[in-house]
Amino acid sequence: MQATFTPLHRGGPGEPLVCIHGFMDTWRTWELVLPALQREHDVLAPTLAGHAGGPPLPDPLSVDSLGYGVERAMDEAGFDTAHLVGNSLGGYVALQLAARGRARTVVALAPAGGWAKGDESYKDVLALQTTLYERTTQAAPHADAIVSTADGRRRATQYITVSYEHIPAELLAHQLLGVAGCAGAHPMIEWAREHGWPLDAEQIACPARIVWGTEDAILRWPGAAARYRDEWLPQAEWFELDGVGHCPQLDVPLETAQLILGFTRA
Repeated sequence: MQATFTPLHRGGPGEPLVCIHGFMDTWRTWELVLPALQREHDVLAPTLAGHAGGPPLPDPLSVDSLGYGVERAMDEAGFDTAHLVGNSLGGYVALQLAARGRARTVVALAPAGGWAKGDESYKDVLALQTTLYERTTQAAPHADAIVSTADGRRRATQYITVSYEHIPAELLAHQLLGVAGCAGAHPMIEWAREHGWPLDAEQIACPARIVWGTEDAILRWPGAAARYRDEWLPQAEWFELDGVGHCPQLDVPLETAQLILGFTRA
């Protein structure tokens, strides 16, 4: 498969909504929810810096590097503010942007960086991400063959979804190649290992909804959400999705679209 990676997707009428993908992912992670979202919103889905199709990472990296890239995409789209939706690393970036006043609302799907102070399990997650990157890079030349079988599709999705049968094989192959094409993977992992995920949560004034799958195999519920629940965003609306994995937009796209639109309409 020859995958094409693009810097962004945009479509639909209505109020602006920005969808921010997770670590080593691409904007196409939103593909199954885009039809519903674009019926009500002008949707912008940018590719993060250092990811396949996105701009290069700035040097040196800072806590704001990814957020500034999304802000530039918003500025170019004419969005002063927007409803923000993010998954994993993208959820963390969405909350960063909210702290800078760029959000009307935020829906964060398993946002990264929420471990309690002193919880060292984030190191295990970073080690897992390193392993996934290296293994996927090795497997990427065989992406089409991998997703051609049910067993291969299960292996390709084991860390991101519980349900996978409905996800198109072409999209899964694209995601595998996207992970392999994430040139910024190692620098971002090393930065996170050294600096963590600081957040000016007290500056977040917009409404926020946090959604977490109880079967998340990367950011495990509830431990990976502790700081968001107890310190940063206890006032947010919280939704647990029973039997759902790390990427609800892929796992249960209809329910995820409803959770997003039900919040942006309010």
